[in-house]
Formats: sequence, C-alpha cells, structure tokens
Amino acid sequence: MILPNKFRIFAEKLKNMANWYDRYITIYGKPFSEVPQQVIDETRDRLARLQSPEPLASIVVIAYNEEKHLQACLWAISEIQCKYPVEIIGVDNDSKDRTAEIYQKSGIPYYTEYQHSCGYARRCGLQHAKGRFYFDVDSDTLYPPQYYEVMLDHLLKPGVACVSATWSYFPDANHSVLGLRLFEMARDLFLWIQHFKRPELSVRGLVFAYNADYGRKEPYRVDIIRGEDGSMAFNLKKYGKIVFVRDHRCRAITGYGTIGNQSMWQSFIDHVKIQMKGITRIFHKTNHYEDTDDNLVAKKGQQ
Repeated sequence: MILPNKFRIFAEKLKNMANWYDRYITIYGKPFSEVPQQVIDETRDRLARLQSPEPLASIVVIAYNEEKHLQACLWAISEIQCKYPVEIIGVDNDSKDRTAEIYQKSGIPYYTEYQHSCGYARRCGLQHAKGRFYFDVDSDTLYPPQYYEVMLDHLLKPGVACVSATWSYFPDANHSVLGLRLFEMARDLFLWIQHFKRPELSVRGLVFAYNADYGRKEPYRVDIIRGEDGSMAFNLKKYGKIVFVRDHRCRAITGYGTIGNQSMWQSFIDHVKIQMKGITRIFHKTNHYEDTDDNLVAKKGQQ
C-alpha cells in the first residue's frame, strides 16, 4: 500500500504547485458581467502597447459564442513576453452572445465572419493578417507567456514552414491532476512517434503557427467539418518542414470542448482504436489523403 500513498502525495504536490495560468482561470468560464472592470481596462492597455505597425507575427484569435472564455484568453495574451513585434486581431464567427462586445472593449481590431466554421474564421483572419507568420489562437485556450517567442524562434529557422506544439487540460473536479498528466504523457508520446513520418497528423489548430505567405497559397479548407489545420499543415509540407515543438514553454492549456461528453480516457481509447486500424501508416509518408463522408460539410439541398 506504500505505492498508492506515494502517488497520492505526488498528486497533492502537483495540485498545490503555482501555475502560470492561475490568475486567468479566476475569470475563465464566467460570464462577461462578472469580469472585474480593472481586468478589462488593464488588458486593453497592455494589448494596445503590444500592437506593432510592422508585425513579424499575427496572433489571430477566433471565437464563436466564447463570452465565458475570450476575456481570459486576451488577458493571457496581453502579458506575453516576446522579443518580436506582433499584432493581435480577432475574428468573431457571428456569435450570439457578448463575444463581439469583448472584442470591442479589448481595443484590438476584429472582423466578423458570417459563415460558420473554424475554417472560415481562420481564413478570414489570414486575409487580414499583416505578419509574416500566422498564429492560430482558440479563444477557449490560454497560452503561456513565452509561447509566441519560442514558436517564432523555430519558425525563423531555415527550411521550416510551420510549427505545432502540445497542450494540457484544466484540472477540475472530474479530472485529477495526476490523471491528466498520465493521459497527456501517453497522448504526447503517440503524437511524437507519429510526427516523424506523418507530422501533419500531429498538428492541432489550437497550437499551430505557420508562414503566412505559404498559407495564402494553400487556403483553408471549408468543406470539411474538422481537420482544416491538419490539411493546411499537409499542404505546407511542400514549402518546408513541420516542426513538433516539445517545450514546456509552449504548452497551452484548454478546456474540454474537443472531447465533448466523453471522459478523457474514453476519448483517447476511441482515438487509439481508430489509429490502430491503420497503425502501419504512421511509419510511412504519404502524399494523399481520402476524405471520409462523415467529415464533409453537407451542401445545401443534401441536408
């Protein structure tokens, strides 16, 4: 019984450790009406100071009905530590809550995309981005202060077309710190093995950045339900490498929106089952992927 006790002590230590995101989660998940005015004002002032007229990178925050998360995301962005000039812009995917109001009060330029999907929203952001590099940012995700600088360090290396990083989930009453760490270790190991031959399959939109000029030549797909970022990464391979960044300074943290109502382990098991059907493919490169019917956006008249 000594081993379980050690695990319990270890888990308690993890739980009590201070995290870079602790301040931001005090408002994460809360309606905008409960966000302190001081946070709104200070976030707006810091974002204004970050905006460069000649940005190296565009940080593009997309949101659809993200009133309860967007302010926390912008707060975290306002406190980044980056030696490179950046711009921060937003895309509201025609939200019905107070998302647009949050963008307005943040002071950053934002645009409304009336066609719903991540592909349309990211494409809209790319059309307005002025930076040489483009950062996908999901508004329900928080990014550590050195995330953008470290990712840009990799993007600026010769022969690199795009980069992707790792991410964690917020511990809560239903997900223990230790359980999340074990889950993330198993998932990250799989993504790392996969990236050697199929790096595009290890790309996730919430932690993805690329050369914007290349991206404009390979526009986002809007005819698929999911995987628009992996498709973009796949197309960018012709211009250079996809780098998988395994650096704790680039590990974002997010909610459970991508998992739905499943438990984390059930989601992971289901994903592994799918991958195991063609497990040998991760050891071989490919220049072509077939779309599946269940991932295609239904055209009008076919719904």
